Amino acid sequence: MAMRHRLELAPARTGMREWQVKRRERTRQLIELGGLVVKAELVDLADDDRAMLYGAFLWMADKLRSEDGPHALALWKRKGQRAFAADALPDTEAPVIRAR
Repeated sequence: MAMRHRLELAPARTGMREWQVKRRERTRQLIELGGLVVKAELVDLADDDRAMLYGAFLWMADKLRSEDGPHALALWKRKGQRAFAADALPDTEAPVIRAR
């Protein structure tokens, strides 16, 4: 009886685990996207005005849906890739110690 009960519950546990994994993935995505808003200094520049930030995001979405969308997408993507690459570079302002 106990073995049958465990076997019946196994799919429910697996389903819950899949749900939890998907929830964690979505949570991680939202945190990373929020981190980009902070990294771009938009929170400070907008004085944490969420209505203004949301309006800016809506403007971006409208722009991407427009005739100029592919151009804007390419432009913004290049700019973002360059910024990520610049952040990945080692700190060049560190003092250089030279052997004599």
